[in-house]
Amino acid sequence: CHLRFDDTNPEKEDKEFVDAIVDTVHWLGFDWEAHGCKHLYHASDYFDFMYRAAEYLITAGHAYVDEQSAEEIRINRGDFSRPGVDSPFRNRSPEENLTRFREMRDGGHLDGSMVLRARIDMASPNINMRDPTIYRIRRAPHHNTGD
Repeated sequence: CHLRFDDTNPEKEDKEFVDAIVDTVHWLGFDWEAHGCKHLYHASDYFDFMYRAAEYLITAGHAYVDEQSAEEIRINRGDFSRPGVDSPFRNRSPEENLTRFREMRDGGHLDGSMVLRARIDMASPNINMRDPTIYRIRRAPHHNTGD
């Protein structure tokens, strides 16, 4: 079997719960070792890849660093009866966004002070597609990666 943990929010996860799920799956008679490969995955195993993918999106102009507060983002996203409003940070250059994104990674900013958003369509009828947040700053110990 394939067992995958979406462990991208360390504040909501605990090793105790991961171990309990692993034990329960074993108790049910399943295993994730087959043909010499282990099929136990954590989303955090791919953090480096996800970071590189985010840098690519920024460089290609498909993502930007937004410094609005969470409340401002929520309000500017609009609702079912009105389209969203572009962030004042939406049209920064890819170079400036890449610099700000690397500052996020390097600890230059406080938790929640900025996020990386996908540049999609602020008038989309699907509110979830109105420049969703795809990366944020969270300083918390992680049960799989340690930081």
